Parts: sequence; structure tokens; C-alpha cells
Amino acid sequence: MSEPTKTIEGWYAYHEFHTIDWASWRSIDPQERQRIFSAFLQVLATFEQEERDGTSSFGVYAIAGHKADLLFLFFRPTLDEVITCKNHIAKTEFADYLQTSYSYTSIVELSSYLAKPGSNPMDDPSLKPRLQPLQEKSGAICFYPMNKRRSGDDNWYMLPMPERIELMRSHGLIGRDYAGKVRQIVTGSVGFDDWEWGVTLYAQDPLQFKKLVYEMRFDEVSARYGDFGDFYVGTAITLSDFEALIQFGE
Repeated sequence: MSEPTKTIEGWYAYHEFHTIDWASWRSIDPQERQRIFSAFLQVLATFEQEERDGTSSFGVYAIAGHKADLLFLFFRPTLDEVITCKNHIAKTEFADYLQTSYSYTSIVELSSYLAKPGSNPMDDPSLKPRLQPLQEKSGAICFYPMNKRRSGDDNWYMLPMPERIELMRSHGLIGRDYAGKVRQIVTGSVGFDDWEWGVTLYAQDPLQFKKLVYEMRFDEVSARYGDFGDFYVGTAITLSDFEALIQFGE
């Protein structure tokens, strides 16, 4: 049996993608729309206040393409809190005009070698922000799920640990070339969702996503051992931006 990689975990992550039922939303009276959305904004404002209190992280993103219109992204200390956040949104009247197109449950994950033996990673000022990440409030976001392949001669899980470490070291060097351009949060989802990891990228210039992902395609970890799900890309929006997005200009 090949030796499993040890990890340290931080906050739970929940990505919830929605499309807006524009026909139904447009059909109701403008004043009623304002009442419904104002109540919804109060729920989101609560999430933002909890972020300011340092107990969680929350972001709203407008998504490009047909797969979704919106992403609500939560980082929370417990799975129970993730479920509570999901239900807070689901119970609002505005949720009647949202259709969940995709969701992803995972937990922030780092390799255990980053932590000092016998120490609490949360006491390490270099690790705590990575385990309890705050989200970007401007710029672009990219999210995709992925697996490590486990078929035939391309079975990642049958490789000896030293070989896996060396492959990942080479893989990581590509990411370092994008330091300051792209920020990455990796979340583990083995046993939580249909894929093994989720990757969330942030950048002020979305073109950097294309450049980074393309370059990594030529690295053996991706080219030989990586399987990828759908990609979602969009931009961070404020609550004011969100309100402008759903208005019709009456």
C-alpha cells in the first residue's frame, strides 16, 4: 500500500452556484421586487458582518456563461454552519427566483509538512490565513473541481510517496511564477463531494487564469494524472453591484 499524504484542515468551504429565473422575477411588481430583494440583502449583510467579526468569510460573484449567474461562496469553521448559511438563503423569498445549478462542499486543505511537528497550525501566523482564508472583494474568480487519476499505469494513488512529493514540487514551481498575479485556495472534498479537490483562484486580471491553467497542462501532474470538472469564471461584486444587477431600470 502506498503511503497516504497527511494534511491539515481549516475552514469548510461551500460554493453555491445559481441561475436567476429572469422571466418570473420580471413578472412581479417593481415595488414587490424591491421588498423581496431588500430582505435578501439583509441576510447577505449578516454574512458580511460575520466576516468583519473574523468568524468566517463570504463572497458574491457574477458568473460568466450559461452555467450560472451567481456564486455565493462561504468559508465557515464547521459543516453545521455551512448548512445553516445554505438554509438562510433557501428560506428567503428571493430564493424562489433562484435555481441552484451546482454546489460544492469541501474543506480548506494544506500539506502537513507545512506545520511544525507538535504545533497547532492555527497558532502559526503564516498558516492561519491560509487555513481561514478571506476572500477577494474585487477582481475575478475561477473555480473548478478535479481528481487525481487512478486507472491503469496512470494511478496516482499507487505511486510511492517520494515520487508524488517530487511531482508536486515541480507542479508547485509553476504556480510560484504567478505569485502576486493569481491567488489559489485548494479545498479537499474526498468523502464530501463527487470530486476530490476544488480549486478556487483569484486574480485582478482574469487572463492570468488561462495562462496559469494552460501552462500547468504541460506539467506531468496535470497532463498524466489530472482529471478536471467544469470551470466557472466570474467577477466579485458588492451588495450594491448585486442590487444593480437584478434591477430593470424602472
